[in-house]
Amino acid sequence: MADQYITFDRDALRRLPKVELHVHLEGTFSVDRIVAIAEELGEPLPRPIADLFSFDDLSEFLGFLDWTCALIRTPQIAADVAHDFAIRAARNGTLYAEVIINPTHWKGWDLGELVEALTVGFERAQSEGLTECHLLLSILRSQSSDEAVELVTWMGECRPRRVVGLSIDGDEARAGRTGSRFAEAFALAGKFGFGRTAHAGESSDSEGVRDAIFQLCVDRIDHGTRAVDDADLVQILAGRKIALNVCPTSNLVHLYPDLASHPFPRLFAADVAMTINTDDPGYLDTELVDEFTKVAGLMNWGLPDLAAVTRIAIDASFAPASTKAVLHAAVDSYLAALDQEDRT
Repeated sequence: MADQYITFDRDALRRLPKVELHVHLEGTFSVDRIVAIAEELGEPLPRPIADLFSFDDLSEFLGFLDWTCALIRTPQIAADVAHDFAIRAARNGTLYAEVIINPTHWKGWDLGELVEALTVGFERAQSEGLTECHLLLSILRSQSSDEAVELVTWMGECRPRRVVGLSIDGDEARAGRTGSRFAEAFALAGKFGFGRTAHAGESSDSEGVRDAIFQLCVDRIDHGTRAVDDADLVQILAGRKIALNVCPTSNLVHLYPDLASHPFPRLFAADVAMTINTDDPGYLDTELVDEFTKVAGLMNWGLPDLAAVTRIAIDASFAPASTKAVLHAAVDSYLAALDQEDRT
């Protein structure tokens, strides 16, 4: 099953309207972009180019993100890397994306200046007809409760355009259970009207997913696949319609030996809402079309099934109702065109 791939036309899959909800901007930089910026700044690479994206563990990877983000030193470069992502996303047929940034990686930046620079890049991209992109600001699990509250307070007071939600990420296995530490910040985000999502059930077990639901009161969960080990929790996810933003290639690196071992089919069969995402596509050498291809092979799905995944992602997004309506209409048009092709 792990080697089964789609039999439909890949270009047709590329044209399928898509929505991505779990992608880290820091994880989208290409080797060429990193090397070019480092050379311009006269900064030596931490390892040979061929091994630049080789990491022993999640902690080493997070440290590398600190190094790469430290290369982004001007608003123009920040806007350019945001624009880069929108180009990548549009190439994959993504109409709308909510992009995670973790300010702790962007040392030396004033948060307002950073968010504004990235927003400029996203707005330039949208004016060019590329993917509509918005931001999720993320807490690092090693931060304090006060730091998290300070971030959310800033979000609520400044209301930066294109910031639509709060996230939390980092190494769950190393940090331990942190739900109670960040409950106040997540409650405040809800009070301010921001969407809430959390990484859980990846480097944590199913208890991490429980904490995200009951302590952080999230609207959706990034990864979350280890919830499959707790039947009661799976029922809670399904009953509350809390979507899991799954990243197959990333999961194969960190959790499962092969695609056939991935719990996507079991979770989907239990009526859990599932979306398909890339996580860190630059470092994982993947595209959203590749992730859809993997799931199609695993599930023996055709294009209408994958279109249904887009509908799940639309509904799980933090977009306003008007944007969701436009996105659903795009899926309707795509399916109508498919039906017309079948008839001819």
